[in-house]
Amino acid sequence: MLEDTSLLVLFLILFFLLLFSAFFSSSETALMALNRYRLRHLEQEGHRGAIIASELLSRPDRLIGLILLGNNFVNIMASAIATVIGIKLLGENGIVVATFSLTLIVLLFAEVTPKTLAALHPERVAFPASFILKPLLFVLYPLVWFTNGITNRLLRLFGVSPENVATSAINTEELRVALMEAGSMIPTRHKDMLMSILDLEKVTVNDVMVPRNEIEGLDSNAPFPEIVKQLSHCGHTRLPVYEGSMDNIVGMLHLRKALHLLTQDNLTTESLNSITKNAYFVPEGTPLNTQLINFQRNQRRTGLVVDEYGDLMGLITLEDIFREIVGEFTADTIDEDKDIHPQADGSYLINGTANIREINRNNNWDLPTEGPKTINGLVIEYLESIPDPGVSIRMGDYIIEVVQTADNAIKTVRIRHIIPQVNEGTEQ
Repeated sequence: MLEDTSLLVLFLILFFLLLFSAFFSSSETALMALNRYRLRHLEQEGHRGAIIASELLSRPDRLIGLILLGNNFVNIMASAIATVIGIKLLGENGIVVATFSLTLIVLLFAEVTPKTLAALHPERVAFPASFILKPLLFVLYPLVWFTNGITNRLLRLFGVSPENVATSAINTEELRVALMEAGSMIPTRHKDMLMSILDLEKVTVNDVMVPRNEIEGLDSNAPFPEIVKQLSHCGHTRLPVYEGSMDNIVGMLHLRKALHLLTQDNLTTESLNSITKNAYFVPEGTPLNTQLINFQRNQRRTGLVVDEYGDLMGLITLEDIFREIVGEFTADTIDEDKDIHPQADGSYLINGTANIREINRNNNWDLPTEGPKTINGLVIEYLESIPDPGVSIRMGDYIIEVVQTADNAIKTVRIRHIIPQVNEGTEQ
């Protein structure tokens, strides 16, 4: 029958078969290259093409079966047509010529070009193609079902079930990479905040707490005039209340309630005790993401960090956790940084009790944070002794000089950040 068909009709048939081959090839690549999260977003917005594409991708075995069934059919049919054309034009030698010619044409115009286009613009190809593939799947479902039945049984021999489509959920590290690659689609400030939220699980309360020796508390055993004076000049909203020493914590006092009683001349030892709330204790090593949830669950804003023996180590507030996410959020906090003092020569005088994470954040440094939390602890751990003033050490790209020591601790250090020089090769 084909031998009696004119060359013009055969070329037209071959042309349309190649178009179909390009359609199936590009459809497969485009559907598989779709961004699943954008697809889900468009589907929720009611995009018709996204809805149909999502339905097709819900059973990839059927989709691939349909595409390969159609692609192989048109390619084999095109091969038969090309062979007939070759024989008509060149006789038996035309078979070889038709084989090589068709291979090159299919490779260029029905495989590489349409698949490259689909990979570069998957939505522009996949969504229109879905309107054709869905009814085509309905028409050819018996053939697709038959071929899938055989392939699915073969897959089960290897322990693979086509019904169990792999989840598209991503883990924390994958989400972090996605944020880094978002580029200008997400503002830098927002990106930094999101990255900080992801990093909360790597930071513990020990990293951001106020150390015990810096906690300002209220001694309930102190003379009442001293208590009134401390309350009048206190710069905090909440104060730990203790008896005699920080080892005997009584509770937490909200300064606003105390000042309200003071202005009404109702502040007495008894009334002060009545507004003192039970202290909320936090185990050391608690990740910040967990502590943030615990603050919300217990409706607290301040916690006292204790070790395994119940000894007080420091104080953690809700604001400390927020600062890890958004950075310094008040101008007063930035301007009144009493721990870091820039010098004219480019170095920094830093108090020994300064938190290393705060130093890194303020100066954009990368001092090690895995071990000790303060500069004092970092230097002492490195030297394994308490150094004398004037001792200097180099730690990576930082030179740390001990300036002042007292009471078996380092009080002040000078840190210089050495910017690594890039050595450029020169011709000899």
